[in-house]
Amino acid sequence: MAAAAMSEDPGLLRNLVQRRAVLVALVIFSVILLAALLAPWIAPASPARMSVRARLSPPLGDYLLGADAFGRDVLSRLLYAGRISLLIGLGTALVSTAAGIVIGLAAGFFRRLDAPLSRLIDAMMAFPDILLAIALVAVLGGSVANVVLALSIVYTPRIARIVRAATLVIRELPFVEAGRALGSSDLSIMIWHILPNIVSPVTVQATFIFAYAMLAEAGLSFLGVGVDPSIPTWGTMINEGRQYIDQALYLILFPGIAISLAVLSLQLIGDGLRDALDPRLAKDV
Repeated sequence: MAAAAMSEDPGLLRNLVQRRAVLVALVIFSVILLAALLAPWIAPASPARMSVRARLSPPLGDYLLGADAFGRDVLSRLLYAGRISLLIGLGTALVSTAAGIVIGLAAGFFRRLDAPLSRLIDAMMAFPDILLAIALVAVLGGSVANVVLALSIVYTPRIARIVRAATLVIRELPFVEAGRALGSSDLSIMIWHILPNIVSPVTVQATFIFAYAMLAEAGLSFLGVGVDPSIPTWGTMINEGRQYIDQALYLILFPGIAISLAVLSLQLIGDGLRDALDPRLAKDV
């Protein structure tokens, strides 16, 4: 969706990278993404390989970022954990965006569906995100797919509200009325007339949900209700390292830094996209 928006406005990417904070955020997130994708080739060891002799080895010794309580290389686990954390964030953003668009378009375009769908959206948003996610994961189970599904259910209402509000306005515009007069079906009008006009706000919100989902996954894993503990994520690394915080602070420091950098960079990218797509919100960043 972002690519489509950028192709429509050749100056969007140029305006985006001209903002120093956004450019730095793009570089940081690109490095994190590349490091995760290239983990099998750049990781110094298998993330599951244990060595009792290396247990809790400090950084800058035989292990660049140290070893955990099982003698596993922290750097390798950090790289592989990034793959899962980013996958959960991206999967949640894609699923929640798709579901939110469908629900929001239906609520905004069909008047008879507006009231029940709006009440459903409001009811879901009445629950705190993390509590609803914990409840859903507890019911569904702690696999990666179930965490993505649970977080998608949590964040779908955010997209749906934005799409509904935009659809309520766009459906009354003259070009939509012209489409009806020409005999276009409701589905055709939604796809070809309304959907292209809501790409920008949906893209921005999807970027924020990417960041929120990564942070939520870390919180779930830290609480022990996220993915299977045998699967490395940044959240599970912090959860495993918290009991050794007095003697091996680096066990939670490095995954904490990774989460912070990824989430902050995504937030800055989202802010930059919002300002670039809507000049009325532009500010110097």
